[in-house]
Amino acid sequence: MRNRGGIQGVASSPILVGAVTVLVIIVAVFLAYNANNGLPFVSTYNLKARVPNADALLKGNEVRIGGVRVGVVKSVKPVQLSGGRLASELSLSLDKTAEPLPVDSTLMVRPKSALGLKFLQITPGKSSKDFKAGETIPVSAARPEPVDIDEFFDMFDKPTRQAIRRNLAGFGNALAGRGPQFNEALGELRQFAVHSQPVLRTLVEPGTGFASFWRSLEQLSATVAPVAETQASMFAALDRTFGAFARVARPYIQETIEKSPPTLDEVNADLPVLRPFFDDSKRFFTALKPGAKALGETSPVIARSLHAGVPVLNASPVLYEQLKPTAQALVDFQEAPGVLEGLDLLTSTNEVLKPALSFIAPAETTCSYMSLTFKNLALSTGGGNDDGHWLSFISFNPPEGPNAETTPSSAPATGPGKNFLHYNPYPNTAAPGQSRGCEAGNERYEPGQTVIGEAPKTYGTTTSGGAGE
Repeated sequence: MRNRGGIQGVASSPILVGAVTVLVIIVAVFLAYNANNGLPFVSTYNLKARVPNADALLKGNEVRIGGVRVGVVKSVKPVQLSGGRLASELSLSLDKTAEPLPVDSTLMVRPKSALGLKFLQITPGKSSKDFKAGETIPVSAARPEPVDIDEFFDMFDKPTRQAIRRNLAGFGNALAGRGPQFNEALGELRQFAVHSQPVLRTLVEPGTGFASFWRSLEQLSATVAPVAETQASMFAALDRTFGAFARVARPYIQETIEKSPPTLDEVNADLPVLRPFFDDSKRFFTALKPGAKALGETSPVIARSLHAGVPVLNASPVLYEQLKPTAQALVDFQEAPGVLEGLDLLTSTNEVLKPALSFIAPAETTCSYMSLTFKNLALSTGGGNDDGHWLSFISFNPPEGPNAETTPSSAPATGPGKNFLHYNPYPNTAAPGQSRGCEAGNERYEPGQTVIGEAPKTYGTTTSGGAGE
């Protein structure tokens, strides 16, 4: 009866009932306020994650796996990575149902609504290794976020809207009043599709390499992507260039285009006539090429020759005045009777003497045998006194016997103590068919050896200062 009375006393007290009600409301409000950050006294799976850009991700935003809320973002702070790059580090409080998370899982910041609210989406991987509580998901796990709707609408800025209006006006003017033509084009399109089927079948065959064409085109696009800004600047420059062309299009470019067809007709008519000239010019310059090369190598010598020839040319008028009577005398000699007959006789004489001179001339021009003969004759009478000159000579007794070397022998000498024959009736004198050398007068005696004809060794190719002298 006492307890019952106590309960009735509390229920009958308005102050106590009000205090309990206020306490329950405060606890409910506290739990509702902190619901987004996790309920108290509930075990969680805490991780850290790094993304290149948090992109308006805030504390308290949801973390979802497969569209289901599995936790919240506890905090967002900037961090500096290796190499000086900046990133965002997220502190995640996940439910125990999300534990463990494979190490090859990926992250993506995605929009939750069109108002800009974001959430963090986690796509679990398939690795057998997991993230332990407190570990950090690296920035390499972050994936590019999709384009938000606000970013999409930001694309339509004022210049873009104006360009779209101009395009619509241009297309409208281009299509206005051309309905029948479009109808005819659509009617012919069916025939085009029918006739294009064999072409398309040929294109898609493996042997045409059509698939590799698109892969190559993709590689080409990837190659030119790094120079996209350069290409954009090139198109901007082309726009300025074509703008300059537009300012002179009329009348200058227009007149050039109008006059180009008759000009091409005239060129086509003249080219067949000019072709032989071009062919001759090609052969001429081909033949001139070695001379031009030689001229380039000898140009310093030619330059020095020209500098040296200036004084000579300055003095040449005096020489010309002196040569004038000489030239006149030559003309008079040519016109004199019997000159031409004498020249004919001289030519005939040269033809008769040519075979003999072909042998005599090398003996003199190469070996100087005639000069040495007269020189030796002069030296033989060069000695003397006041009374006159005398003849110098040496007498010697040649060896005797059947094998003596003073005259030709019928057979070579045999046995010790015999004289061995050395005789060359036709020595080498640089005559036609012979090597350039002077054998006569340069032979040396080969003891114990018979030498008949050309010597086995030539000891000189000239006679100046040699044995012949």
